Amino acid sequence: MLMRIGILSSGGDCPGINATIRGVGKSAILHYGMEVIGIHNGFTGLLNRDIEVFNERKLSGILNLGGTILGTSREKPFKKILDSGDNSKPQIIYRNYIEMGLDCIVCIGGNGTQKTANKLTQLGLNVIGVPKTIDNDVYGTDISFGFDTAVNIATEAIDRLHSTASSHKRVMVVEVMGHHAGWIALYAGMAGGADVILIPEIDFDIDKVNEKILERSRLGKPYSIVVIAEGLKNAKVSPSDYISHAIEKATDIEVRTTVLGYIQRGGNPSPFDRNLATRLGGHATELIAQKTFGRMVCIKGNDTGSIPLPEVAGKTKLVPVDHDLIKQGVHMGISFGIQGGY
Repeated sequence: MLMRIGILSSGGDCPGINATIRGVGKSAILHYGMEVIGIHNGFTGLLNRDIEVFNERKLSGILNLGGTILGTSREKPFKKILDSGDNSKPQIIYRNYIEMGLDCIVCIGGNGTQKTANKLTQLGLNVIGVPKTIDNDVYGTDISFGFDTAVNIATEAIDRLHSTASSHKRVMVVEVMGHHAGWIALYAGMAGGADVILIPEIDFDIDKVNEKILERSRLGKPYSIVVIAEGLKNAKVSPSDYISHAIEKATDIEVRTTVLGYIQRGGNPSPFDRNLATRLGGHATELIAQKTFGRMVCIKGNDTGSIPLPEVAGKTKLVPVDHDLIKQGVHMGISFGIQGGY
């Protein structure tokens, strides 16, 4: 029988979602002969039956587009269930899934989305997860689409700040995204030639940061670039404000702050992310055709694969403190604010 699958995107927008929708949908329609239903606005669309039928033409011309043609929301149907009966959100979703004749739902999203996807499988629905995050913190996959684009954007910003920092002999503090994981700060900081990189995984010592900046000044290097993640644990107020004020007070060097914010999440996906999203989307459809459900597609090394959703749910992939980039950075004299070292 003809399989009927739904696709939704949930959580924050991210470059590469449309490439994933295209990868899932086109392979489903053209190769496997499936019917594809687009579900609008994440899990809200499942609750409201806000859907549309996709054809091959509808999925053309979206590979390079940022955002998501389906829209998204942060609806969490299993959070604070007030009604445990037939009118609870999980039961409404279950009923709509059955009545719409769906054979599977592809859930494109980050940690929260994969957690919800796992709960939907426990409810009895067929689900495939696709990891999506610029933070690169979804457990179970080496890399997620959106990360490469975000790193490119952040690195370009850091590159541009070098010239103005040098001209004015200032310290430039650049805050990038990463609530729990410092992947963007680490990769963009290293690629952009930062002098100090602070990430949530490492408890930093502000005195070590100040020592590094003063050391550079004594060596005739009158400017420094400090890249920080937004989720620093021991920042007292906003990380960028705390770090900037602390540096200026201790070093008497003028400091300027740049918070990149949502700029990192917008715009067109990089070629790498377009191809990665295409691969993950196509593998999701392959699993559906094999009737292998309850899994999240992933990248391990250079290969596409999948991991059971229960192994993903509720976990976060953090930067290991012995990561090669951190080791190499320390060897090159970059400060990570580490007590007793760089």
